[in-house]
Amino acid sequence: MAKLPVDELNIIQSFGPHLSPRTRGTSSDEPDKLVKTHCCFCGQQCGLQLKVRGNEVVGFEPWEDFPFNRGMLCPKGVKRYLQGSHTDRLLHALARDPSAPSGFRAIAYDDAIQQTAAAIERIQSKHGPGAVGLLGGASLTTEKTYLLGKFARVCLKTPFIDYNGRLCMVSAGAANKKSFGIDRTTNPWSDMVGTEVIWVAGSNVAECSPITTNYIWQARELGAKVIVQDPRITPIARTCDIFVPIKPGRDAAMFAGVLQLMIENGWIDEDFIAEHTVGFDAVAAYCREWTPARTAEVTGVPERTVRAVAELWGMAKSSFLFHARGIEHHSNGVENSLGTINLVLASGRLGRPKSGYGTIVGQANGQGGREHGQKCDQLPGWRDISNPEHRKYIASVWGVDEADIPGPGVDAYELFRKIDAGEIKALLAICFNPKVSLPDNQFVTRALEKLEFFAAIDFFLNDTARHADIVLPGSLHEEDEGTVTQVEGRVIKINKAVDCPGDAKQDWVIIQDIARALGRPHGFTFESPRAIFEELRVASKGGVADYSGITYEKIDQQMGVFWPCYSHDPQTGEPAPEHPGTPRLFEEGSYNPVAKGKGRFYFPDGKARFNVATYRPAVDDASDEYPIYLTTGRVVSQFLSGTQTRRIGPLVAQYPEPRVEMHPRLAEKLGVADRDWVTCETRRGSITLRAMVVTTIRPDTVFIPYHWAGPKSANRLTVAAQDPISKIPQYKVCGCRVVKADAAPAYDVELEAQQ
Repeated sequence: MAKLPVDELNIIQSFGPHLSPRTRGTSSDEPDKLVKTHCCFCGQQCGLQLKVRGNEVVGFEPWEDFPFNRGMLCPKGVKRYLQGSHTDRLLHALARDPSAPSGFRAIAYDDAIQQTAAAIERIQSKHGPGAVGLLGGASLTTEKTYLLGKFARVCLKTPFIDYNGRLCMVSAGAANKKSFGIDRTTNPWSDMVGTEVIWVAGSNVAECSPITTNYIWQARELGAKVIVQDPRITPIARTCDIFVPIKPGRDAAMFAGVLQLMIENGWIDEDFIAEHTVGFDAVAAYCREWTPARTAEVTGVPERTVRAVAELWGMAKSSFLFHARGIEHHSNGVENSLGTINLVLASGRLGRPKSGYGTIVGQANGQGGREHGQKCDQLPGWRDISNPEHRKYIASVWGVDEADIPGPGVDAYELFRKIDAGEIKALLAICFNPKVSLPDNQFVTRALEKLEFFAAIDFFLNDTARHADIVLPGSLHEEDEGTVTQVEGRVIKINKAVDCPGDAKQDWVIIQDIARALGRPHGFTFESPRAIFEELRVASKGGVADYSGITYEKIDQQMGVFWPCYSHDPQTGEPAPEHPGTPRLFEEGSYNPVAKGKGRFYFPDGKARFNVATYRPAVDDASDEYPIYLTTGRVVSQFLSGTQTRRIGPLVAQYPEPRVEMHPRLAEKLGVADRDWVTCETRRGSITLRAMVVTTIRPDTVFIPYHWAGPKSANRLTVAAQDPISKIPQYKVCGCRVVKADAAPAYDVELEAQQ
């Protein structure tokens, strides 16, 4: 049973998080070498140069030549080098030991591999292949995600694999697939400079994607008008031209209302719609009911603002529309995303410079991490695991019988439901901390405790790994090489700067060592990430996410390659080793292997799809019992579950603890002053945090960042409702009630020193 081996405070005292203000070296040390690579955090994947002295990263230098960020970094990028020599770094494999004060004892790496393999073999022999589940991560290199998907299906023969990208951009991905036939942002960010209008919907870019904000500023300096849609006046909203103060969960209604006004006023591109799309009439019919008055009533946005947005967007000659988790983390996240695409298609402003559409990727490899096989329903190249032809092709690449490849599995949250039901008995997790990051995470904890065996791969003992039977010490970004695909769709290369310390191993080595210990090494004898990538190129060939024309050398030469990049000309079939990639999708006259010359979009008829984007009220919305809207999100100095950033002293100093952000009117009603302790309660649980009283949030809404664990975890409160198509959780809205707390919580004394 994967219960905590000892009290959690004892584990924290031994394994952290502890604060480390700096490495053993200093950033002023003269380095032995500079290694050009990329930040380990968000989907922007900014270029930087790591300063290496001996076998230690001691600082960084700007990489001004890398075209995306041109040397600029956010606070996380500036301090990311501080984790390499951190005192919490796992240097040895660990085995659960309740008799040890810390709950774990160090064991030999080979013993840990053998124990992991023996447990998997025992459980699968008794309960079948599907008794073992895998959870991967969207911050892993594409080589690792490809290998993990192959490992699940070929070595373990289990269908039950999914990844934490399920919590990121899957709603946008589903909408892109339904509308365009391809899931990628349409333009490089440089295309933004010179556009007339930029609409940012549900994305706190200034804190979550600061370099993206710089592109918006450049566009604004050249005259662009900026629309920001959010329940909070985020930093980017403070300088926008139109702020849309929407109630959480009402975005689809706003988009329908704007489209209705565009149709009514003739602000649509009828020629583009007729020539390049299908399905417009059904969408127009649905939008008729969304009058400005009704839109305002449902969304909480003043009618004059709805009209102003429609006029500015509708009358523009060039534009960009971006969105992120703010509109996607909903039980209707796909509809919200489809609503934005309908606006873009109706405008006709697509497939050309200075006009485009895209989703701002949250995780380091949020794009590449979902394209090549670790999603529960996908095979490499963005192929459908249920499609016989797709299965046949991948089986030929892997050298297995097509019938031996399992069918589709379940999403990450449903995987925990299967653990809770006793169907999945063992779990292997890498680069995923669900005890913090999944909604209603107390349920996740209870499910973890039912596992017969749990093995975790990580470089810190994250909050979930504290439950593990075996912990295998993995690698940092700078200790390996491989590729990731950043926010624009640009495939870039992570370069190795130092070796793994102690007994830590590169993650792809660990996966293959488990396969070897199981006596199932077929297909798992790669000697390098480059070798894995070469197989991935073959596996992706002919898929929509075609990487076959990308090589490590081409990435270096071009400073990244935009996919699709073909090894053979998609029109003639002739070898095309110099194919440069595809920076801008859907350009006039473009050819793709799905449409075969019939049009720009990735459907057999070459036409994009309008889709009716129905507004549906949120599951567990605000109510008489829970009258306040709770929404969650990020802050600039912390990242995801906080496993890394809660250990970096300068970042913790910027934002040391989560707060309940509320409007002064709500604070006055509750009798709360700034920094008072307040308790926020939903149907799942409650947490007590300090209040942050601000004027930059709706008076009917509170905001809590989600990077903290245990009694500080916002996901103790969130609801496990999911979008029926994408299965993304509804993090961005649920009903809550807030009261002034009688006293400070116990953790304020117990854990503050560590966290």
